[in-house]
Amino acid sequence: MKQVLTIAGSDSGGGAGIQADLKTFSALGVYGMSVLTAVTAQNTLGVQAVEELSSEIVDAQLASIFSDIRVDAIKIGMVSNAQTIHVIATHLRKQTVPIILDPVMVAKGGHALLRTEAEEALIAELLPLATLVTPNLPEAERLTGQSVTNLEEMRLAMHQLAMETGAVLLKGGHLPGAATDLLWDGHQIG
Repeated sequence: MKQVLTIAGSDSGGGAGIQADLKTFSALGVYGMSVLTAVTAQNTLGVQAVEELSSEIVDAQLASIFSDIRVDAIKIGMVSNAQTIHVIATHLRKQTVPIILDPVMVAKGGHALLRTEAEEALIAELLPLATLVTPNLPEAERLTGQSVTNLEEMRLAMHQLAMETGAVLLKGGHLPGAATDLLWDGHQIG
């Protein structure tokens, strides 16, 4: 059985974060492990509160898992602040497994989930470690510093992001009309 680690925040409503990742892992027959970075109070209406965990407890969780359990892949979600990002990156630089980075920056309802000053750390430290990065359009805009509002701008953003990482799945749910996702696998857009 494959063993996958999720590094993310806890969603009390169960629709995102650690809870959604572990449900998905289980449905796919994968053994799931988790490192919590934050606890949120949220439901289907939005995020009401966020409390970040200390970078020390994030470090301890990562050290505990990596010292004892084989990890076949890693998925990163909400990481909140630069110090936590640095701790995560320090551990992940020692790993040789696929790393999927979902750069969670803002909740669907608009609540900030990544501090503005942490964006630079995410770009500098986690993006280069990712095998696959999966931003939505607003996240792609923040990661690239360019407008991403149509398919052509999506392609340009994908190429820019691909220079930093292995592959890009750009989620087009924010496009007007039909949502279109684009995948850059390192060779072509699909």
